[in-house]
Amino acid sequence: EFEGRRLLVYFALALRTAHGGAAATMGKRTKKVGICGKYGIRYGASIRKNIKKMEISQHAKYNCVFCGKDNVKRVSTGIWKCRSCKKVIAGGAYMLNTPPAVTAKTTIGRMRKMLESQG
Repeated sequence: EFEGRRLLVYFALALRTAHGGAAATMGKRTKKVGICGKYGIRYGASIRKNIKKMEISQHAKYNCVFCGKDNVKRVSTGIWKCRSCKKVIAGGAYMLNTPPAVTAKTTIGRMRKMLESQG
């Protein structure tokens, strides 16, 4: 029993010295590829960069327009669901609000204000 305990202590000390005294902390796995590290060297750098932008936006949490919480997650392509108020929202494939949709919404709002001020 004493011999086994001594071996455990020796093993712990060896681990600590092998990793520069930081046996409990994990190392950083990727420097700049991030979520696209799973693709390795395949498909080319610029395509992986575009995919990284899409994958980060599709896995992010978005603000719910109904309850105001940052709990909207993507269910599938174009379908988004708030996890707190359980509302299902139609949106873009990779982000909740696409730039053309935002432009259309602001244009419609501006035109509605113009109509109200005239009539």
